[in-house]
Amino acid sequence: MAFETLLSSYLEQKVGISEDFISVALSQHLQNNLLQLLEEGLLIAAGTGNDGKLSHDKKVRSDTIYWLDKKHNNIHETAFLKQMEGFIEYLNSECYAGITSYEFHYSLYEAGSFYVKHLDQFQDNSSRAFSMISYLNANWKEADGGELLLHQIGNNQKVAPTQGKTVFFKSDELIHEVLVTNTRRMSIAGWLKR
Repeated sequence: MAFETLLSSYLEQKVGISEDFISVALSQHLQNNLLQLLEEGLLIAAGTGNDGKLSHDKKVRSDTIYWLDKKHNNIHETAFLKQMEGFIEYLNSECYAGITSYEFHYSLYEAGSFYVKHLDQFQDNSSRAFSMISYLNANWKEADGGELLLHQIGNNQKVAPTQGKTVFFKSDELIHEVLVTNTRRMSIAGWLKR
């Protein structure tokens, strides 16, 4: 059902949103894992660009990240990635999307952090077809800030980063930003690739 909700809302509005794409239990496990990685000093400053053009500019993006990988042998990361594989299979069968791979990372925004307006697709590499963001924040309230702001012609949309919610859109079409967060904000962001 969550797969259908995400895809049908995308087809209707160019932005797919499922409020409970990830279960509360899995979301909590992933949040705990992210906080453990933070405690162990394993998060790195996020950058922009790719390969030789990677840049770290805190005036553009101020979150820290950690890439997910089944090789980590973490049951919760693996459960998340298997769910994404299931969605990819569904997307390919319903829309002939041609997705062949993916990449996902944890993203941690401390209070005062943000990410300015951007597109997710690189100028010299069009492999990122769709962007997906899954949120891990329990008890999020409006005063916490940190919303995803989607820039659409005549219809900008703010998305609260509430626990279990997943957002899905085309990587080369939708300019978006993360507004300044007033408290710690946690998510998993990634791309479905061709």
